[in-house]
Amino acid sequence: MASVARRIKASSINWAAIAERVPENQKSQYLAFKAKSDGYLRRMLSQPEEPPKIDWAFYKTSVAVPGMVEDFQKKYDALKIPYPADNLTPQIEAQKQEAAKEVKEYINASNARIASYEAELAKIRAMLPFEMMTMEDFRDAYPDQALDPLNRPTFWPHEPEDQPDYEEETPQAEAKH
Repeated sequence: MASVARRIKASSINWAAIAERVPENQKSQYLAFKAKSDGYLRRMLSQPEEPPKIDWAFYKTSVAVPGMVEDFQKKYDALKIPYPADNLTPQIEAQKQEAAKEVKEYINASNARIASYEAELAKIRAMLPFEMMTMEDFRDAYPDQALDPLNRPTFWPHEPEDQPDYEEETPQAEAKH
C-alpha cells in the first residue's frame, strides 16, 4: 500500500479543547508547545508546494562539460523521495474500536447501577419516615437490623461485640519474608 504525501493546509489540532484540559501550573509549557507548533506550521506553509523548476537549457549553455547537465537532469527527474508507509493507522483504529467498546460496556453497566439505585431510592422514599416509625414498623422495614427478643435475644447494649457468641475477627497474618 503506497501512501501519497499530502500537503497540510492548516493545523488539525483542536487547541481550544486541549487548553481546557491543561492544568494552571502547566499553562506556560502548553503555550510554549503551541508556539513551537504554530511556528513549524508557518515555516512549512511559507515553502512552495512543489520544488522550484530548474532551467536546464540555461545550464546546458553555461556548463562546458558535455553530457553533465543531461546526466544531472536525468537523475533529478528520476529522484523520488519516498513518503513513509502508514503502518500504524490500523493499530490505532483497532485501539479506538476497543476503547469505544469498553466505554459502551461501562455506560451500560453504569446505567444498570443507576436503575438499581433509583429503584432503591424509590423504595426508601415510599417508606415511612424514621421519625414516625414505631419499633414494629422498623422491624418490618429492616428485619435483619431490628431487635427480635423472641427469635434472636441479645444482651444490652445489643451490640455484636457484647454478645456471648461473638468471635473477634482476627486480621490476616502478615506474610513472612
